[in-house]
Amino acid sequence: MKLTTRFQLSTMMFMNFFIWGIWFVTMGTYLGSKLAADGVQIGLAYGTQSLGAIIAPFIIGLIADRYFSAQKILGVLHIAGAGLMYCLSTIDSFSSFYPVLLVYMVIYMPTLALVNAISFKQMHNPEKEFSFIRVWGTIGWIVAGLLIGWLALEKKGSLQNTFLISAIVSAALGLYSFSLPDTPPPKAGTKASFGEILGLDALGLLKDRNFLVFFLASMLICIPLAFYYQETNIFLNEAGVENAAGKMTMGQMSETLFLFLMPLFFTRLGVKKMLLIGMLAWVIRYLCFGFGDAGSGVWLLYAGIILHGICYDFFFVTGQIYTDQRAGEKIRSSAQGMITLATYGVGMLIGFWFAGYIAEYFKTAEGHNWKNIWMVPAAIAGVIMLLFLLLFRDPKNNQSK
Repeated sequence: MKLTTRFQLSTMMFMNFFIWGIWFVTMGTYLGSKLAADGVQIGLAYGTQSLGAIIAPFIIGLIADRYFSAQKILGVLHIAGAGLMYCLSTIDSFSSFYPVLLVYMVIYMPTLALVNAISFKQMHNPEKEFSFIRVWGTIGWIVAGLLIGWLALEKKGSLQNTFLISAIVSAALGLYSFSLPDTPPPKAGTKASFGEILGLDALGLLKDRNFLVFFLASMLICIPLAFYYQETNIFLNEAGVENAAGKMTMGQMSETLFLFLMPLFFTRLGVKKMLLIGMLAWVIRYLCFGFGDAGSGVWLLYAGIILHGICYDFFFVTGQIYTDQRAGEKIRSSAQGMITLATYGVGMLIGFWFAGYIAEYFKTAEGHNWKNIWMVPAAIAGVIMLLFLLLFRDPKNNQSK
């Protein structure tokens, strides 16, 4: 890959995730403080991500893969998204905020697949090259969190500016996208089937008991995951942690570190142990949040954030590798699509809504009873882990028999 192409793709990936990270982490805090939204409404707002993830395959499968070059669609989506982000920065009621956010997420979520498609098209060896491009997306998310802290947007109560910053960068990426390497539609002239778009061609994998157990565990573990994305920034701000968004970037730093260590762990531990360690990390994380505070127990809060690397990489990245191995060449894309729909779509949608109800249930005059709130996802993750331990058999063990 040419150095100029590498720079183009890295910049694209950085901007695409910066646009998301600059507002998503602190949205719950903003909605509660500025728009007087309750826990259920905050859950509905975060649930737009999942609704976008469910609708995104149709945009990719019906339009991007068949009619237009990926970089042109990316440009149009981000220019439209910039306008919607600007609108969100000016809206002062949740009833008006929610429908605009929903439309935005339907527009934004397809860009995650588009930037990957544009990157893969330029690579001769994606297995070795992609991680060095994708890591710039994580760096973009980290820089977004650090920028919120540097501008003191949480401290000043100016979080509406996160949407404005996102709008500016989105417009810039929209224009920049038209200069990216051409990525013509890979399936031009072919017809799209409903099953192919949703990954339903891979349903046969669920006949395998191990894969069925993994599939259900992946979907259910997204419920505790939703608690982290939706409630952590609100929790840290209520606990009195300075620069909460900036501190939360330690989770993405940890994620990046463990991503590069994954091949070593995977070879030594195997699928089942990796997945179990990931689920155990969820339990420990929420116990840390439940018993930590901004004083002498602040190290527990930091530990819970840093555990994000193990929570995410050991379960979700390992799960992607396991799915890839089980599916085979013919239905590989359908299998990954099915898992994505089940996790980021259905699982996290349930999780966001449920987290909103739990947060509202444990709301107090002073804020929230966070210890009780965090015990809920800890218990859910613990039950899923125990069931997975009992029901899932390591593929290595099966092959050796």
